Amino acid sequence: MEYKIGDIITSKVTGIQSYGVFVAIDKNTQGLIHISECRHGYVTNLEDMIQVGEEVEAMIIDIDEYTKKISLSLRALDKLDIPSNVKPKKHRRRRYAPQIGFETLRKVMPTWIAEAQQDEQDRLADSE
Repeated sequence: MEYKIGDIITSKVTGIQSYGVFVAIDKNTQGLIHISECRHGYVTNLEDMIQVGEEVEAMIIDIDEYTKKISLSLRALDKLDIPSNVKPKKHRRRRYAPQIGFETLRKVMPTWIAEAQQDEQDRLADSE
C-alpha cells in the first residue's frame, strides 16, 4: 500500500522503547511514534499510556524518502483542550523611542580614520 503524509491509519503496537513506540502498519511496513508525538505535554512512561499488542490510530507526519521509514503522531489527532477561562494573549504594538542609529559612529569615525592613518604612517616610517 502507498502511504502519504496526512493519512490517518490504524496500526498495531509491536514494541515500546524509552524514545517511542514501534507499530506495524501492515505486514511489510513499520512505523515509529516518537515520545514527543504521543500526547501534548510531558510523557514520563510510555508503557503507562500504550501496551504492546494494542491498536492505535495515528497520523503519518513524515516519510523518509530513502529509507521509507514512517513517522507517526498520536498527538496530531488529539484536540488540545484549552480551558474556556483562558483568553489568548493580545499582542501590543511596541513603540520604540526615536533611534539615534549610527549617529554616534558618524561623529567618531573621522577620529578613528585619522588615528589609523597615523598608525600606518608610523609603521611605514619604522620599517624604513
